[in-house]
Amino acid sequence: MANALYASDASIGAVARTTAEKKKVEELKKETKGLNTLLKNRGFCFNAGFTIFLTIIFVWLLVSVSLDGEVNSFDPFSILEIDTGADTKTIKKAYRSLSLKFHPDKNPGDRVAEARFMMIAKAYEALTDEEAKRNYELHGNPDGKQSLEVSIGLPTFLLDSNNRNLVLMVYLICMVVLVPFGVYAYYSNSSKFGEKDVMYDTYSWFHYTLNEHSLVKSMPELMAGSAEFRKRNMPKDASEKNTIAKIMNSVRANMQKPKYNHPVCVKGNVLLHAYLLRKMELLSEELKEDLRYMLRLSNSLLDAMISVCQHQDSLQTAMNCIEFGQYLTQAMWVKDSSLLQLPHFTAEEIKHIEKGKQSCNGILEYRDLPDDQKKGMNNFTEEQKNDVKEYLKLFPDITVESKVYCEDDEDDKVYEGDLCTVKVTITHNNVKEGEKIGLAHAPLFPYPKQTAWWVILGTKEGKIINIEKINATEKEVSHSIKFLAPRVGEYNFDLWVKSNAYIGCDFKGTVSLTTLDNSALPEYKVHPDDAVLDDEPTLFEEILNAHIEQDSDDEDSDDESGDEKDTNVVEDSATAKKKAQLQKARQAAGGDDDDSDDDSDVEEVHADK
Repeated sequence: MANALYASDASIGAVARTTAEKKKVEELKKETKGLNTLLKNRGFCFNAGFTIFLTIIFVWLLVSVSLDGEVNSFDPFSILEIDTGADTKTIKKAYRSLSLKFHPDKNPGDRVAEARFMMIAKAYEALTDEEAKRNYELHGNPDGKQSLEVSIGLPTFLLDSNNRNLVLMVYLICMVVLVPFGVYAYYSNSSKFGEKDVMYDTYSWFHYTLNEHSLVKSMPELMAGSAEFRKRNMPKDASEKNTIAKIMNSVRANMQKPKYNHPVCVKGNVLLHAYLLRKMELLSEELKEDLRYMLRLSNSLLDAMISVCQHQDSLQTAMNCIEFGQYLTQAMWVKDSSLLQLPHFTAEEIKHIEKGKQSCNGILEYRDLPDDQKKGMNNFTEEQKNDVKEYLKLFPDITVESKVYCEDDEDDKVYEGDLCTVKVTITHNNVKEGEKIGLAHAPLFPYPKQTAWWVILGTKEGKIINIEKINATEKEVSHSIKFLAPRVGEYNFDLWVKSNAYIGCDFKGTVSLTTLDNSALPEYKVHPDDAVLDDEPTLFEEILNAHIEQDSDDEDSDDESGDEKDTNVVEDSATAKKKAQLQKARQAAGGDDDDSDDDSDVEEVHADK
């Protein structure tokens, strides 16, 4: 969030319109530059230290590889530590010396020496054996043609058996402790935050404290209780508590009676009131840093407060939160005149403006006065007067138009249950065509702030229909609000367009809606082509019908096969009965009961059948 704010410093510097704004830009540049500022940032220090540590490791590995690395092909002369083209005597002498030095019997348990001994033997073979030498000359390896192999060389201390327990311990610590702890820390930290990068505990606090009776004066105390401030705003010692108590005595007259006595709420409430009342001289440098931290998070916290009000359907409280955001941006409070937003103006100049026959009670009224009738600048320099003129040019001058319609109806009539749209168009009259609206003029707010508008549609009963913040960077900005038309009748909804940064330029209007009875709509007639399509079966119905037909066919085939089986059984029983009757008749006549007779009897039975 801080990075996003500081990223806008260049843009605000390019469009600084008054001397007060230029001063703010210079302060922002000082805070975002310089070694001392960076060293105070814990995140920067951690990232810088970690980056330096990794850079040192990388440089060490690069130097080690460049000096001792072997990213090359098999070279028997290099392995035997002799010159290329050495004679046989030199080769044998080198082999005898190195093989004795790296023999496994002299280096028990040393894997590096064992691997080196094998390479020495292989190199000697490549230079003395005819077949191995021929393979080496043809394929670069005494064993013949080899496939490409890529391996990673590990430092020798990792392979040393004496360091085995240490390496295993470090590995276990990294994989079992550090990595899970890092994952847990990241997950536990991220799980604390909800929408708009606001902590869930803060949302719970707002749900508990905000209600339909919350006033603007109570907003500083409610924001001070946010979970983001509970650790930082806890008083460090008794002296700080005494300082907070002294400041409270100075701002108590403009502060609502506190409801919560927790030290965090008290401190944050006092700091915000000191800022809103422009009594920053009462704060020490440490308290100013705490206040700046609160103001840095104020934009997202205000959005969270408004979203809670929307969830609770508290229209007036939501507008109070928006107005509190205006006061925070301009460092003003509820009893201050909107004229205090003018550069170089103090309470004395405003008192002079508001008295007399040509008195002026607001910044819009003051802007519309001719230059020769604008009071309060008698003691200003020409540069200060130019600042006031420049500010009055950039102060929002808007025209708001609204229209209610239904997208499907050509006659712009709304019937009960229709999805109707309220289109709100905001036109900035003081911005030329094609120009962009810059950042809000807020010299006392320590961070850049983009101009935006809150568009609110509510009922006369104080219920929220829609509330949304839209960015205002173009001359003309449009926003559509969609909702279902209510029951038959005439309705008047309240429409507000409120600035997120300026005081005294808000718009309030009425949106009228007449809802008609949907029974008056003409009867819907189906086109003949559509009716034909409705009669055609869908793909699902076709598949379902095909399964039903297949099942019925299977049942019919089963029934037919069953009937055939029953018929055969009946026929077989009848045949057997006739055969038995013939045998009885022949026995009675004294005939022979041989096989031929049986066969003839069977044939006769079948013939009879």
